[in-house]
Amino acid sequence: MAKTKQFIVTAENRPGAVAEIARTLGNEKVNILSLLLLGKAEETRGTVQLVVDDARRAKKALDESGLTYQETAAEEYELPNKPGALAQYLEKLTAKGVNLHSICATAAKGGKKAVVVYTVDVKTKVASATA
Repeated sequence: MAKTKQFIVTAENRPGAVAEIARTLGNEKVNILSLLLLGKAEETRGTVQLVVDDARRAKKALDESGLTYQETAAEEYELPNKPGALAQYLEKLTAKGVNLHSICATAAKGGKKAVVVYTVDVKTKVASATA
């Protein structure tokens, strides 16, 4: 399990808003590893959850752009890319009393590894599920 940062960026609900965030980070050579847009069609704003390869450069780019964001601690874990692997890992976290606040999982079709990034309730102390 690796510690990482998650950025939660507030974005307008309009065409191009997510592209602007991606461009802001890309222009500073920040690679987006995970992105999740949360919003509803009838709302004027939404949130974009991001995990990047360089949190320090991402923070600088977001600060300079004037975008509104929050930075939170997150955990990143690699799993085998096979049926049931995510469920097994989540069951281990559950057994340790870990309450997830957010989670994003991704894998390339045919790839051997999947990646899970999650945040936990601030009251929860995270223990490694593999321990």
